[in-house]
Amino acid sequence: MPANRLSRRISRAPSPLIAYAAPWATVALASCLPGWPLIAMAPIMPPLGFMTLLAWRQLHPGLLPVWAGAVLGMVDDLFSGAPFGAAMALWSVTMIVMDVIEARFPWRNFLTDWLVAGVFIIAYLALGWVIAGRSGGMIAPELIMPQGLVALVAYPMVGRTVGLIDRWRLMRFRVLG
Repeated sequence: MPANRLSRRISRAPSPLIAYAAPWATVALASCLPGWPLIAMAPIMPPLGFMTLLAWRQLHPGLLPVWAGAVLGMVDDLFSGAPFGAAMALWSVTMIVMDVIEARFPWRNFLTDWLVAGVFIIAYLALGWVIAGRSGGMIAPELIMPQGLVALVAYPMVGRTVGLIDRWRLMRFRVLG
């Protein structure tokens, strides 16, 4: 039996293209998703792109570079309808602060990750509300509260989905040659 298990692993390796592109593609795709399922008068869908970025950052802290927040935030700005540059700035600050938190608290558990993500999500929604208000798109704060609650409840599911995508990302494929 051990020989059979060993033979299934010989000449197999993760695909470099999938390993590097999967986090970027999933965050970009998640940034597009909130606009697809429904059209509503108030924001209901959580910021899935931001939540996916947080999940990748917490799962593998060194996988996405700190400057990825600016690039992926620009993608989110293009699809979210928020003032251009809002997500770029907020995601960049989030990546820097997450880097500081990772250096300060290298050992975490599920509740700590959920608490940190919850604080970032609520801060992201609140600051996005302030930025939108400054640019003329005022929304009543009571309309953002359900979005924040849905985001807090949905974050563990987003983290689990990112974990499953990470398993696929590191799956070994047969190497020829």
